Amino acid sequence: MTTLGVRLCVLIRKIAILACLLLLISCQAKSQLENNQAQVKVARVVSGQSLEVLGMAEQPNLISQVRLIGVDTPDLRQRPWGDGAKELLEKLVGDLEKPVTLEFDIEAKDKIGRTLAYVWKDQQLLNEQVLKQGYGLFVGRSPNHKYDQRLERAQQWARLMGKGIWNSEQPMRLTPAEFRRLNR
Repeated sequence: MTTLGVRLCVLIRKIAILACLLLLISCQAKSQLENNQAQVKVARVVSGQSLEVLGMAEQPNLISQVRLIGVDTPDLRQRPWGDGAKELLEKLVGDLEKPVTLEFDIEAKDKIGRTLAYVWKDQQLLNEQVLKQGYGLFVGRSPNHKYDQRLERAQQWARLMGKGIWNSEQPMRLTPAEFRRLNR
């Protein structure tokens, strides 16, 4: 084989390898936006701080539990605030056919196996909106602190404005954690 023939074979082999790599990259799951983000569809809103989603990782039809980072909302039995928090999150999620983006922090799972995430829809951080509307308490949980200042400011704003659980005419008397502890 001539030198030109060898070079041509090497070039063809490199092109084939490059084509295979491009094919592999294009076949990766579209739901992965970055290493710390995933686009998923919400199957249902469980509470003011929890969702069930479809489309996590390699199992697009498996339902996964997601808990909003930095938010502690009233228990559903803690009326009327628990129902209000759930209804607000349902409104924020909106159309279930449109995906939400989950953004992950350092710790990916909580002690009962739920995925921990910041939830984004239409450039809104839903964790922040729940607090800003007064339907939850900010709870900084180590080591996930990426948006702590933003979440804490949202809670302070709701408190100053007397929204939701901060309404002076009908305030929430027990924190969600206290309520759960007393009503196990």
